[in-house]
Amino acid sequence: MQDRKNAVAEELADRYAAVWNEPDADARSKAVAALWTEDGVHLLEPPEEAVKRAEELDVAATFEARGHAALVRRVARAYDEFVRPGEFEFRREGVVKVVRDMVKLRWVMVPAGGGEAVGGGTDVLLLAPDGRITADYQFID
Repeated sequence: MQDRKNAVAEELADRYAAVWNEPDADARSKAVAALWTEDGVHLLEPPEEAVKRAEELDVAATFEARGHAALVRRVARAYDEFVRPGEFEFRREGVVKVVRDMVKLRWVMVPAGGGEAVGGGTDVLLLAPDGRITADYQFID
């Protein structure tokens, strides 16, 4: 049973990493719908400068994309900034961990031609009963 859960989590993590590299907008949109529930949310740990500015304004600094349309925009923005210019690609790295309905994966951003990671992070995914992501907590290294 645990081997099956691990295999499903590994496959999900591979699809998750692949969506950030998908060049075709229609395929990317379909991949988002297949990965996240309709009201799924991606919560990104904001950069330190955003946290500092939010503290100055006495507001919370949370970067959030909720629902398929917002998630498609979030993924497209990352693709346009990092992947489209041909500089980088995202890859899953290491072992995927799963406990009940939670999946933890690590990813890296590497030069498109190969080489050492120039960035990366960890995502903790809360899954709905159908196996799609209902909440995605992303922590940047």
